[in-house]
Amino acid sequence: MAQRSTAEIRSSIEANREELAVSLVRLRGEVTHLTDWRGHIERHQRELKIGGAVVTGLVIGSRLLRRRRRNR
Repeated sequence: MAQRSTAEIRSSIEANREELAVSLVRLRGEVTHLTDWRGHIERHQRELKIGGAVVTGLVIGSRLLRRRRRNR
């Protein structure tokens, strides 16, 4: 293994620190974006409305079927 000078080691450590800082800032931004549930709802309103309509239809349909079975 090649021997590195103290200056090279310090330079490498500093470069790693800077790279780590950039990575942490990027990661913080990604986490903030992924955990932004309000933004997610805002971006996917159409899908949520369709899903809500499907769930409502299933609930109403299942109740109507139960009433029909009881009345027989």
